[in-house]
Amino acid sequence: MAELRFDGRVAIVTGGARGLGRAHAMLLADRGASVVVNDVGAAVEGGATDDAPAEQAAAEIRDRGGVAFANSDSVTTPEGGDAIVAAALDTFGRIDIVVNNAGILRDRAFHKITMDEHVDPVLDVHLRGAFNVTRAAWTYMREQGYGRVVNTTSSTGLLGNFGQVSYAAAKMGLVGLTRALAQEGATRNIKVNALAPMAITRMSAGLTTGNADLLVPERVAPVVAYLAHEECATNGEVFTAAGGYVARVFFGFTPGISEGPDLTPELVAEQLGQIRDEDGYLVHDDPRSEVQSVYPRLR
Repeated sequence: MAELRFDGRVAIVTGGARGLGRAHAMLLADRGASVVVNDVGAAVEGGATDDAPAEQAAAEIRDRGGVAFANSDSVTTPEGGDAIVAAALDTFGRIDIVVNNAGILRDRAFHKITMDEHVDPVLDVHLRGAFNVTRAAWTYMREQGYGRVVNTTSSTGLLGNFGQVSYAAAKMGLVGLTRALAQEGATRNIKVNALAPMAITRMSAGLTTGNADLLVPERVAPVVAYLAHEECATNGEVFTAAGGYVARVFFGFTPGISEGPDLTPELVAEQLGQIRDEDGYLVHDDPRSEVQSVYPRLR
């Protein structure tokens, strides 16, 4: 297969200065993309900002022969999303790819969290940040009839994790955003997918043990590069990747039971094993698919 390149394409990578974002930005630039390295340079938990990390990452791309510039506008407001996309358009004249990677952590057990300190800031960066940047780019992608969006979800959102309630909610929200935008963008050749990466970064330090030399961001970035490429054939899907391992994540519906007016709480309890039985599960692409599957079974 010919090398998948991005010559003439323009990419925005949020949280692009360090960790996974840096790996994504470097690979896209190495393959010919002009990259906007967006990063406010905050600590893992957010807070104070620093322009230096984004500047350093962009400079490294240029030192490697690539094209990049740094941007430190915040993804957390609509105005910030507008400014990030405007910077790309002013500099490169187009926008083809958005990689929503910016994130922070404010971990705390559920009974100890507060909205102001542990919930709103996490939702602002992860979920609203993806909304803000993608919304700003969406109009241009629709007009040019082309776009690729890659959202960064997490196994914490897909599977849950103790002490990460707000993070999990934000990351699963990104799955819903991915699925819905994929349907809206399909007729305009805009494909939207999500990746749940596993890599040793500032945010994951201490959460994974062993094999740190294998769990490097550079072994995840190729999946983002494929999902961001014009040859990408998938839309609205979720993948997981770690150390060169790649798999699809999907949501299955068991065949369940259909009892019509005879359904009672007691019957649900009695038939719970059959309701939960995964044999013969179904994978639906959208709510209409589920409805079409369920209706014939109603009585």
